[in-house]
Amino acid sequence: MSESFNYGTGRRKTATARTRLYAGTGTITVNGRSFEEYFPRKTLQMIIRQPLVLTKMLDKIDVRVTVNGGGVAGQAEAVRHGISRALLEVDPELRSILKKAGFLTRDARMKERKKYGLRAARARFQYSKR
Repeated sequence: MSESFNYGTGRRKTATARTRLYAGTGTITVNGRSFEEYFPRKTLQMIIRQPLVLTKMLDKIDVRVTVNGGGVAGQAEAVRHGISRALLEVDPELRSILKKAGFLTRDARMKERKKYGLRAARARFQYSKR
């Protein structure tokens, strides 16, 4: 693998993915393991491949990702966000394609905190009139 790379940071919920793109043959490595091993569900694998398939870069680029925090679904979407951002460094012309697909927008939805006096974020304790 060559030493020059393009970098992109992706985030989703509490997951953070630091993504590096190298010129290569299309291997995707997540935390030192192949991404099929790290994300065994086919839907999550598809989510990760989406920006590469859309830009027709799947077999031209090697991806190395370090991801932490969150759960598997949040991590997969953070990886997608990171890959999309790094692809912009490779070729700024891809911006319109990735933007239209919604891969460059940081999904800001987070879990709402539990409030005092309530059972959960919005759920109340059961009310008994009598």
